[in-house]
Amino acid sequence: MHDLLARLPLSEATIATLINIGLALLMLLIGLWLAARVANIAQRAMQRANVDMTLSGFLRNLIYGVLIAMLIVMALQQAGVPSAPLVAALGAGGLAIGLALQGSLSNLAWGVLLIVFRPFRVGDYIQAGGVEGTVEAVSLMHTMLTMPDNREAVVPNAKIGSDAIINFNRRGTRRFELKLRIGYKDDIGKTMDLIRSQFAADPRILKDPAPGVWTEGLSDAGVMLVLRAYTNSGDGWGAQTDLLRALKERFEAEGISLSPPPPSMVLQQGRLPEQTT
Repeated sequence: MHDLLARLPLSEATIATLINIGLALLMLLIGLWLAARVANIAQRAMQRANVDMTLSGFLRNLIYGVLIAMLIVMALQQAGVPSAPLVAALGAGGLAIGLALQGSLSNLAWGVLLIVFRPFRVGDYIQAGGVEGTVEAVSLMHTMLTMPDNREAVVPNAKIGSDAIINFNRRGTRRFELKLRIGYKDDIGKTMDLIRSQFAADPRILKDPAPGVWTEGLSDAGVMLVLRAYTNSGDGWGAQTDLLRALKERFEAEGISLSPPPPSMVLQQGRLPEQTT
């Protein structure tokens, strides 16, 4: 075998090319191992820093992909392949892919931002992208919500990120508002004291911020009162429902008349989401 190789008419340039190709292959093999190690180390570091698992996995793959691309360019350079046309081809290919996947890349970018800045978390009740529901999962491309009627909505992250996000659970408390109308012959002071006593009787209604009742306006049918009170996020519906029932019973017992509100105000009584956590 040695004699056969010795008889082959190999020039110095050919020998140098073969050596460079061998070195390029060796560089590629070692580089693949090192790229995987570096990417895994970066992922473990992000996990120790309590970075979201979805984001850490994405960044790990991104780091690995960038290292592999750099490694391929370096290996081709070592093998004697001109790198300028390759880089230009990669750039043109990346531009074409970016234009073709513009919507998906927008979802991906917003997914990273939502995971990093966390305007909401799993379990929060939110209104975003024209949809309202409880957050079940946040991925890099979509956010999954369970709506109040138990339907599931998969909302693109770009739609959520480009719209206002209302988080009903973020602060832990929520204010509800009720509007009642009493007759002109009824004692406003007595009515307000009765409402305040009912506020104090319900432990779900928070003392700070303090609840209140105000005279909002006068109409042909009576005096309009507005009631505002804060509860913990999960107590809003129950406290509002029980307060309305208790006030009706107390008003009837005290001889205070309740006039029906105008139709336009029927749906303005402290709207609360239908489902909370």
